[in-house]
Amino acid sequence: MVFLEFEQPLEKLYEQLEKIQQVAEEGDLDMSDSIKELENKIKSTRKEIYGNLTGWQKVQLSRHPERPYTMYYIEQMSRKFVELHGDRYFKDDKAIVGGIASLDGQTVVILGHQKGVNTKMRQYRNFGMANPEGYRKALRLMKLAERFNYPVICLIDTPGAYPGIEAEERGQAEAIARNLFEMAQLRVPIVCAVIGEGASGGAIGIGLGDRVFMLENTWYSVISPESCSSILWRSWDYKEQAAEALKLTADDMLSFNIIDGIIKEPVGGAHANPDEMAKILKRQLKKTIAELQEMDPDERIEARINKYANIGVYQEVTEE
Repeated sequence: MVFLEFEQPLEKLYEQLEKIQQVAEEGDLDMSDSIKELENKIKSTRKEIYGNLTGWQKVQLSRHPERPYTMYYIEQMSRKFVELHGDRYFKDDKAIVGGIASLDGQTVVILGHQKGVNTKMRQYRNFGMANPEGYRKALRLMKLAERFNYPVICLIDTPGAYPGIEAEERGQAEAIARNLFEMAQLRVPIVCAVIGEGASGGAIGIGLGDRVFMLENTWYSVISPESCSSILWRSWDYKEQAAEALKLTADDMLSFNIIDGIIKEPVGGAHANPDEMAKILKRQLKKTIAELQEMDPDERIEARINKYANIGVYQEVTEE
């Protein structure tokens, strides 16, 4: 198990539990009472820690190395998944995966950012940072969904779009802008969920939907806390302060009406019980798709556009 800095009390309890279990096994002793007491202590400590997380701690949880990624959710939620590759312009971007899947008989097009589970795979997936061809592949799949009247599911988990020179040369900004333009008018339901990091244009490139959800311990912002700290204070040392100032948690996003709901995670985070998290996410997706399919496509598009037109706060000042 991997423990984050604020989880140190849990790490110590798990070490104690492991030692007691080892003594009981080696000495053939009945220490069930002590084991049960420690297990209860772990549960109460975990509940206490996770009941009062700061913005920065949620950012850390969203990046937990054992946190489930897009492909895990796809494999757990659907029995049939056919991955489709390439943008038919340049190449296949490994940072975004997508294809056709079946959710309990409901055919959908599902796509999302994919990070790697180890160092080699992280490099292969470019750490979940998509190039322009990734967003063009996503758009190709969404247009395919529209052609066959399949709902679209987008799972967001990226530290941002790839910022390399070659990405800019191939039209990174245009690719993201084109996705937003097309997604606003797509005639099939679009459901988006932030399952980890939701950073900048890399996230919104597949984040415009009829319904947008965030898992409980995720973040969504125009910039990461580290980059914000670097710009404002010329140092990464103020990342915790930046995380609080950015108001990037799911609770903040819901209060700003930027998202439509928060999907609760198992106690301890999605990585503590990935199977249960996949079941929870699947239930929410199926329920939301069913609600959206009852709407007329034209009404759904109008509601989608109005949803984004009403985001933000402004004040009109009249000259006297």
